[in-house]
Amino acid sequence: MTPESPSLKKQFGKRLQQVRGASGLTQEELAEKVGLTIESISNMERGIHGPSFDNLEKIVAALNVSAKSLFEFE
Repeated sequence: MTPESPSLKKQFGKRLQQVRGASGLTQEELAEKVGLTIESISNMERGIHGPSFDNLEKIVAALNVSAKSLFEFE
């Protein structure tokens, strides 16, 4: 990672937002499916916090995608 590259949390967050949007879910709907607060989802999408492995598993199940797809950055 070069100094100007976004952090892994920021890249993951941007990708999570893209995938969530493509699935037609709001932050609120995803939060409800995963059992997290809207604030937690928002913080992940803004790259403030990353998900735990347990929450990552719940997110991929809720979005019906592979974990790998959430780490496929441009």
